[in-house]
Amino acid sequence: MPQAVPAIAAPDPAASEARRARADWITHGILVLGVVLFALPVWLVLVGSTHDAATIGRGEVPLLPGGHAAETYAAVWTQGDTRRAQVAVSTMMFNSAVMALLITIGKIAISIVSAYAVAFFSFPGRMLCFWAIFVTLMLPVEVRIFPTFQVVSDLGLVNTYTGLIVPLIASATATLLFRQFFLTIPDELVEAAKMDGAGPMRFFKDVVLPLSATNMAALFVILFVYGWNQYLWPLLITTSADVETIVIGIVKMIGAEADTEWNRVMATTVLALLPPVAVVILMQRWFVKGLVETEK
Repeated sequence: MPQAVPAIAAPDPAASEARRARADWITHGILVLGVVLFALPVWLVLVGSTHDAATIGRGEVPLLPGGHAAETYAAVWTQGDTRRAQVAVSTMMFNSAVMALLITIGKIAISIVSAYAVAFFSFPGRMLCFWAIFVTLMLPVEVRIFPTFQVVSDLGLVNTYTGLIVPLIASATATLLFRQFFLTIPDELVEAAKMDGAGPMRFFKDVVLPLSATNMAALFVILFVYGWNQYLWPLLITTSADVETIVIGIVKMIGAEADTEWNRVMATTVLALLPPVAVVILMQRWFVKGLVETEK
């Protein structure tokens, strides 16, 4: 006589919902902890910039804002660090903005043109050119910094915007990303453009550039932050305060413990955070779309 098959108990909806709720609480708790760990140092710097130098010099770490914000920010914006005769923060931020913007625009312009040539044109040595560009990914700025400095120095470009920007303007990473995107453009679209009488430049302007808008926006955010945070190359190439960038200025403000105006250092740091944060916030939608969009 066949044995009866035991009935399988149906899952309890209430228990499943409770497990999902616990998992959500754990996930959100980890996220909140991460936000706190990230935001707390920023908050301390922001609060410290609103107190006087004596309070920070005594080793006190206030958690609430003080009453010296206006005078501290006005002083660093117009004077910088007076103890070391630093240039005004407004000038340093202008230098950093010029460098970051021109590096970003230059990288995108050169990369999209070079990737367009490699992806859509057939010429002898095409793949050799591509691999020559790709191999430079293994040669970061730190590896080639001394010969690059020698070339820039021989050309008389020390303490100039040209010397700051041109050596950093090429980007193998952006070229690779654009090429990989161009390979996803259907051949039918290319053939249709040819049948309509579109030449290479018209196809590039009317088809390739509009399709690449989100990619360019994503790269703009990444490359702007990259250019803004440059330290080693500006440190070598600038000896004049007139072309000093904000990152170099912050480092030079920090001297001996007793001789550092920490409230001014913190105020300068807060001001230096604003442009990259503004770029990320303003271009967040295009940045995310350029990274995750798969349907072109």
